[in-house]
Amino acid sequence: YFLNNVSDSSYAHLPLHLHVVTHIMKNYKIHLVSDSTGETVDLVARACLVHFDKFKIEERTWCSVRSPTKVREVLNAIEDHRGFVLYTLVDTKIIRLLEQGCAELQVPCIPVLEPIVKAFEQYLGAEVHPKPGRQHVMDEEYFSRIDAMQFVLNHDDGQSTYDLDTADVVLLGVSRTSKTPTCIYLANRGVKAANVPIVPGCPLPEKIFSLDGPLIIGLYKDAKRLVEIRRQRLRLFGQDEDTDYINPGSVAKEINDARRLFTKYKWPIINVSRKSIEEIAAQILGLYRQHAD
Repeated sequence: YFLNNVSDSSYAHLPLHLHVVTHIMKNYKIHLVSDSTGETVDLVARACLVHFDKFKIEERTWCSVRSPTKVREVLNAIEDHRGFVLYTLVDTKIIRLLEQGCAELQVPCIPVLEPIVKAFEQYLGAEVHPKPGRQHVMDEEYFSRIDAMQFVLNHDDGQSTYDLDTADVVLLGVSRTSKTPTCIYLANRGVKAANVPIVPGCPLPEKIFSLDGPLIIGLYKDAKRLVEIRRQRLRLFGQDEDTDYINPGSVAKEINDARRLFTKYKWPIINVSRKSIEEIAAQILGLYRQHAD
């Protein structure tokens, strides 16, 4: 309680080990300011913050900051809850207002994209033509992503196997190997991904074995980890746990049978046991580019 309620100056005389505890327990504020959706500045902040642990960070994201009125609203909030400011703004007038306001409040204000944009400007020998939200414009690429998302929804969990040949990627795997969320992530990259579950006692659709266009990839997970995830799912829905679905021996056999199948047909295999969806998708995208070449 004491360490959370003293001012910075009041604990300057404390021993070093108490300084460390104070910084660990202190609540830090970060304001993320964007003239668009806030996705870019949020990703940058998270990528940086993973390098610091044992700190309590409160993030506040401000989206569509494109007017002086909105800037004043942001600055008022920063004054009430002082903290680090990161921004991705392109309008020089709006940037100037935010930076001046932060300077008066004596809080750090960092432009996330400025050094990169300036470097590209020099490298390309071209002038910058900034426009807020340009990366989210509804162009051909945007509609390609929408089309890919619709494809994923129509081909989730073994649906619509009759036209799997129109997919870019087909993911195979036993239950709870992150097939669906990975496909959704890939769709956001414009990749048409379908997924087909491998279920004990149920043969795979014959269509799978005649595909020559799509890249087929097998996903598997460590048996112990898979049992834990499946058990949590059964408990979530209040279902009976006395089942082969979470029996360690049965689960291990499922995984081994699936891996033998992948090996037999020389399909690439990815162990997703300790990988995030982003990491799985990145590996798939690498394989897909090689396949496309």
